[in-house]
Amino acid sequence: MIRQWFKSGTPWIWMNAGAVSIALVAVIGLLLLILFRGMSHFWPAHVETFHYQNNENAITIIAEIIESESVPVESLHNIENAQSGDVGDEHGNVTRYLVKTGNRDILGSDFRWLYDIDLVKKDQPENLMALERIEWGNFYGYLNAVYEKDKDGNDQLVANKENAWPEFIKRLHRTIDIREQILHLEQSDIGAINYKLERIRLKERRLQLDDELTESEISNIETQRVKLKQEYDVLLNETQKLYQKINRDSIRATVMDGSEVTVPLEKIVKAWQPNKMTVFNKIGFYMHALWSFITDDPREANTEGGIFPAIFGTVMMVMLMAVLVTPFGVIAAVYLREYARQGVLIRIIRIAVNNLAGVPSIVYGVFGLGFFVYFLGGNIDALFFPEALPSPTFGTPGLMWSSLTLALLTLPVVIVATEEGLSRIPKNLREGSLGLGATKAETLWRVVLPMASPAIMTGLILAVARAAGEVAPLMLVGVVKLAPSLPLDGNFPFLHLDRKFMHLGFHIYDVGFQSPNVEAARPLVYATSFLLVVVIVSLNLTAINLRNRLREKYRALDG
Repeated sequence: MIRQWFKSGTPWIWMNAGAVSIALVAVIGLLLLILFRGMSHFWPAHVETFHYQNNENAITIIAEIIESESVPVESLHNIENAQSGDVGDEHGNVTRYLVKTGNRDILGSDFRWLYDIDLVKKDQPENLMALERIEWGNFYGYLNAVYEKDKDGNDQLVANKENAWPEFIKRLHRTIDIREQILHLEQSDIGAINYKLERIRLKERRLQLDDELTESEISNIETQRVKLKQEYDVLLNETQKLYQKINRDSIRATVMDGSEVTVPLEKIVKAWQPNKMTVFNKIGFYMHALWSFITDDPREANTEGGIFPAIFGTVMMVMLMAVLVTPFGVIAAVYLREYARQGVLIRIIRIAVNNLAGVPSIVYGVFGLGFFVYFLGGNIDALFFPEALPSPTFGTPGLMWSSLTLALLTLPVVIVATEEGLSRIPKNLREGSLGLGATKAETLWRVVLPMASPAIMTGLILAVARAAGEVAPLMLVGVVKLAPSLPLDGNFPFLHLDRKFMHLGFHIYDVGFQSPNVEAARPLVYATSFLLVVVIVSLNLTAINLRNRLREKYRALDG
């Protein structure tokens, strides 16, 4: 009976189904873990005050609880006044808290461990304030007063006590608006002028190298330069006025050791009172914090701020890679399947293509660095950009070489998938097209390739899925920790293939393993990982939708 059951194949079906189910549960569980650990970071948690009494010394600590756990008392021998016989609960355990104290510029660190030994009470005062700053991380304390500088630079009291918070929020909104104006002027307007000045300098250098720098050209260049410098001076003067406006306001707050500190509003990104917020207030704050994480630039060694440059760089690189790999892969597959004489040489080529898919990705990175960057890029600089030398233009890692390297890495996948699609097209369709008077090229272009387009899209989907998650080769051919500018901007030629870029995969590696603040970086690793999965899934779903449309369009011909 059992032997017949095994011979029927039923056990193998159940084993395959079980394996698939386990894999799905594991993947879904991992995604849920990443989602929870990453997205919960942006929720405005309560800020606690821990009151300790030790040897007649009262200590108050203001912090946000990150996690708590129960640990055996025996593991706390090194803690002062912690004795296994007089602390802990009936099981011999004591609760410890990993808390975020913030105020790194005052305390020296963001995180610390607290224990419930000698803990008198723990409460959540409603007037506690939390600030996200441009540098030095979060700030926790009690708001005392709002000050404004007069014409002589002296601080004048504007509001204090219960009137301080509304006035502070109103002036913070003003400060944020001014900061956005400054960023726009510096990055867009002034950046565009600097870009034009650099192009003029390179033009002058090129004319000088070609011995074509005439008096008229010099006069024309100087005229352009003077005009741009005048525009620069106007924008610089406007920027300086904005800096004077943004430096006007400040607040004074009390920290946990009782001292009063001054915090300029220009250093503050956002402010909130977490213990006073309702559920709806927290939901609104959460959505705003999540949107800021997606759209802002990174700060504080990538442990604060957003990841927009990494998202933009990842999508741009994958799209450019897809544009490069698709025609080369399709052309190679069409030649191998439709034109090449099938023999020993073609079989060897197919084996070589299949073996290329198993080459470690870092090898492609080394090849891209040596061939694309140093050889091709160096020769391009020598031929077309001699005026910029010795500073390289294309002879340095950048977006183009990263896309080409990943296109080479994913090329075998596209070739194999396209060949499989070409082999499934019925022979009578080709013969019918040829019999009606079409040439082989017309048959290939109007009949064969359209019907093989779903298979081509399948290869592209697999290529995108692999390329978007690759990091090792990109570390050699273009990706950086922090890119000074995006590859796409308003300066001609708009798409700058020579620029370095940020990537979500490398961002995860950098934040997770190179960050000086491990605890602050940990939730960002989860959040960035989840966004990387979302980007890959979004790109794949777009390609899958297009493939399904093509499949439905040519289903009748296939039948």
